[in-house]
Amino acid sequence: MSTKSLLGTLIQIRFLNCHSASITRPHRLTYKRTYPTVLVNPDGSTINIKYHEPRQIIKLPLNIWILSEAERKARLEARKPKKKVRYEDDIDDSFDANKYVKYLKKK
Repeated sequence: MSTKSLLGTLIQIRFLNCHSASITRPHRLTYKRTYPTVLVNPDGSTINIKYHEPRQIIKLPLNIWILSEAERKARLEARKPKKKVRYEDDIDDSFDANKYVKYLKKK
């Protein structure tokens, strides 16, 4: 927002254009129109719906208590963070610098 003075009168000017909404979505409580959105059910099926906010995709959560015991354990195990595997490099260093002294140039 900038202010300009014109013969003692203060005028406030807001620079709104088409690029002001391109950075983030417009934050409104109600939207005038509905937006095409993809709704993903827990079983993986999709439905095209009209949603009141500009969203591209909505994924519904899965109720893990309706799954079998084995499937529930597998899903809960997948949520846990993966353990990092550490590799220890065991390098046998048999380099002998005295073998290459004869190739060095003496000044």
